[in-house]
Amino acid sequence: MKTVPQLEDNEFFIFQKIIFKEAGIELNETKKILVQTRLLKQLIKYGFESYTEYLRLVQIDKSEKIEMINLLTTNETYFFREIEHFYFLQEILKTYTIKNKFRVWSAASSVGAEAYSIAMILDRNLAHWEVIGTDINTTVIQKARIGLYPESWVDKIPIELRKLYCLKGKGSSSGQFLIDRCLIPNMRFEENNLLNNRDDLGRFDVIFLRNVLIYFDNATKQKVIDGILNYLVGGGYLFISHTENLNMLNIKQLEQVKTAIFRKRVDV
Repeated sequence: MKTVPQLEDNEFFIFQKIIFKEAGIELNETKKILVQTRLLKQLIKYGFESYTEYLRLVQIDKSEKIEMINLLTTNETYFFREIEHFYFLQEILKTYTIKNKFRVWSAASSVGAEAYSIAMILDRNLAHWEVIGTDINTTVIQKARIGLYPESWVDKIPIELRKLYCLKGKGSSSGQFLIDRCLIPNMRFEENNLLNNRDDLGRFDVIFLRNVLIYFDNATKQKVIDGILNYLVGGGYLFISHTENLNMLNIKQLEQVKTAIFRKRVDV
């Protein structure tokens, strides 16, 4: 019987350096088992007997490096997470009088649950809107574009919105639900690295940057926040997760208006 390869400390250290360089994410010692588990199937796929062999492949094969990043950056998500933020978004829309398209960026969108949650709120309140969802993980972006989710996830969606925007799967999609295609013309999902944002994103009235800062050290957090704010209009809103904070960062451009919600000053 073949022995399952174990991730050695020196190998884990190299993975830590690669993921920090590519995605700015800190993998502390508690993530060693996660790295070993998530990458094991790649070792099995290639017939490797050690993580060192896989590291050699990652360092010479760009597509495999992308796959490694995908495997190590998949995080938990669900619809209407921290629902207080969506209540506040509705309040913002009540006072919105500009006739231009209202734009929201889901900056760490994962499989799209956050972006579709935002889109449902916008579609119920505005005629002209757009939601852009981005993530460094190419696999989750593909899933977001499809918009097909486990049926159990529908429970987090308010009943009124569930009836309007969720289609029960049939046949091969039984046990799943599909986001109604009526939202798709106003949405876009793209790959994006928060350390080096795309040039074609445009400017946004609201940016959701939730459940991603916890993976960065303070220097990287500052770089991400500085970059994000270049895309936020004056008077626009930045949402972070309730489990995160901007302590120790230079945020003179922002004023806090509620827990985990900040407004960009107009005069800076």
